[in-house]
Amino acid sequence: MGLTYVDGTVTGPTGVSRVVHFMVDSGAKFNLLPREIWTVLGLEPKRRMTFVLADGTFIERDVSECHIALPQGDAHAPVILGETDDEALLGVV
Repeated sequence: MGLTYVDGTVTGPTGVSRVVHFMVDSGAKFNLLPREIWTVLGLEPKRRMTFVLADGTFIERDVSECHIALPQGDAHAPVILGETDDEALLGVV
């Protein structure tokens, strides 16, 4: 089994955009942006949620929203506000 990646453009509430190289995670319901991206976009936490990782570990992360444009279409979507070392993930919603 291989990994699948897709490039998308994320836009925050101020109109700032960045191209992001997302790893497609078919087991995820949410998208995730690393700290370096979401801070530049000006995203602010809207709520805090608990997530379960593939290994069963529970983590808490803040969640916000942004616009994500992909070759297949675009949408306003929730995003987990990741940490510095987190990889950008595109969940399958």
